[in-house]
Amino acid sequence: MEKATLGGGCFWCLEAYFERLDGVNDVVSGYADGEAPNPTYEEVCSGASGHAEVVQITFDPTIISFEQILDVFWECHDPTTPNRQGADAGTQYRSTILYQDDVQKTKAQRSMDEAGSKFNDPIVTLIRQLPVFFPAEDYHQDYFRTNPDAPYCRAVITPKLAKLSK
Repeated sequence: MEKATLGGGCFWCLEAYFERLDGVNDVVSGYADGEAPNPTYEEVCSGASGHAEVVQITFDPTIISFEQILDVFWECHDPTTPNRQGADAGTQYRSTILYQDDVQKTKAQRSMDEAGSKFNDPIVTLIRQLPVFFPAEDYHQDYFRTNPDAPYCRAVITPKLAKLSK
């Protein structure tokens, strides 16, 4: 198994998206790339922690490659808007790829270069080494699966999942 850690807006959206892919064994919502140790949701949302909302994806590379995960990443959010995805705004919603090693770093940079031609505006995604991943609180895990009728899920996540189905 390998891991990929990605941020692209609300982690509920990314989690719902990636957990539907063949070869993905687990998706954990969490926080990374900030200064505060053991951040809470409230600290992350305030911007005080410096962390981004991210998901850590555990996948089987014999079924789905890191590059294929990145292909989905470029499709499931807008990597051209700094610190924003739709109505969600703040540094915690930044687009980021947090690589595990130099191999992932190289693949991430190549993938971003290739994806650039698909967008009218420049990609602002940050590519950084993953310092530490902090799992989010339990109530954030599997959020869409346990709250599919919540207003945010119906208005934001469900349409994104419909796009994935196509």
